[in-house]
Amino acid sequence: MPDAAQALSVSDLNKHARQALERDLGEVWVEGELSNVSKPASGHIYFTLKDDRAQVRCALFRQRARFVAAPLRDGDQVKLRGRVSLFEPRGDYQLIAEAVQAAGLGELLAAFERLKAQLEAEGVFANARPLPYPPRKLLILSSATGAAIRDVLAVLKARWPLADVTLIPVPVQGAEAAPAMIAALGLLNRQARLDPARDAILITRGGGSLEDLWAFNNEHLARAIFHSRLPVMSAVGHEVDTTLADYAADLRAPTPSAAAERLVPDGQALAQALARHEARLARAMQARLERDSQRLDGLRARLRHPGERLAQQRHHVDALAQRLHRAARLALAQQQQRVTQLARRMESQDMARLHQGEQTRLTQLSRRLEGAMTRGLHDHRARLNSAARELNAVSPLAVLGRGYAIAQDEAGQVVRRAKDVTPGQALSLRLGEGRLSVEVKRRHQQ
Repeated sequence: MPDAAQALSVSDLNKHARQALERDLGEVWVEGELSNVSKPASGHIYFTLKDDRAQVRCALFRQRARFVAAPLRDGDQVKLRGRVSLFEPRGDYQLIAEAVQAAGLGELLAAFERLKAQLEAEGVFANARPLPYPPRKLLILSSATGAAIRDVLAVLKARWPLADVTLIPVPVQGAEAAPAMIAALGLLNRQARLDPARDAILITRGGGSLEDLWAFNNEHLARAIFHSRLPVMSAVGHEVDTTLADYAADLRAPTPSAAAERLVPDGQALAQALARHEARLARAMQARLERDSQRLDGLRARLRHPGERLAQQRHHVDALAQRLHRAARLALAQQQQRVTQLARRMESQDMARLHQGEQTRLTQLSRRLEGAMTRGLHDHRARLNSAARELNAVSPLAVLGRGYAIAQDEAGQVVRRAKDVTPGQALSLRLGEGRLSVEVKRRHQQ
């Protein structure tokens, strides 16, 4: 047994107890019901976690409280991750919370996965239409008092002040949220003045627990988004939150602010880009002007006065005229010389002797022509007699001349067989010389 002289002070006792609790138990998960939730101005949250047989005091410090999306309320059933400790000044045994989540989360997630698989099989998540950039009119379905709409409007104003935004206030949590959003979608899609190629719908809200976001996992809301005539962007919760509305939409943004950044361009960035392009254009224009100026100087140096050009052309024409006159005089002298030579040659020729020679040559040619004509006529006559003999040999008239006759009926057709005529029929016989008209008495068949 310890000696009384070695007694611990109260603060030492509580310190050793705290160290023992933190060392032996460490970090644990505890499930229970919230009660006595207190939220002082410091930002820390104090509450009691209890079940039907016991309770424990808990503290959720400000640094960790800001990561809990759902508000902590008395009566909520939660699962808490934390470390067991002891508050030394009062000796209070407590649980320092690190994370809080709603109990029953597994059942909700299972229901979410089943409905997601069903809708995906039906093609409800097939939308991927491009959203107009920027939209002519942006229609926002969100809570009018939530942080999400303030973030969206602030980003839109900073990036693109020209944005035409219309807020359709709808509840974004609770049983009435999904029907209200479905009705709003139906109303917007019936507006004939809205153009799917120029207008867009944004459905958004801030973060929260799975229960807080459960309205966006409504089957009918997902189908309404899928059938929307206007393209839809969904930005529900934080980046880690994913709902069926996100899958059914044409485009999903991780946060409301990110949705606003994706929907409209950055006006300042565009202005800066425009300034850069303007500077590049100015530099390009200046460089072009300098090049053209140099080229103009070169052309100006090459350009001569028209009078100088005319003088050059006049001098050239005079030179050509002189060359032409010299060539004409030379050609005329050559022709005159040739005429003189021909005249001398003609004078030296004996015209009578030339005439007599040509006459003799003409006589010889005439005799040769007459002989050729005689021989040709004789050859043609011989060929004609031979052809006549060959024709006479095969001529029917020659056959008739040997005592044969050709019988023809009244129509002039040649009779070749006895059976082709009848007794009493008149026939015409062609002989070698003349014709005979006869009458058939009888037929003889061989």
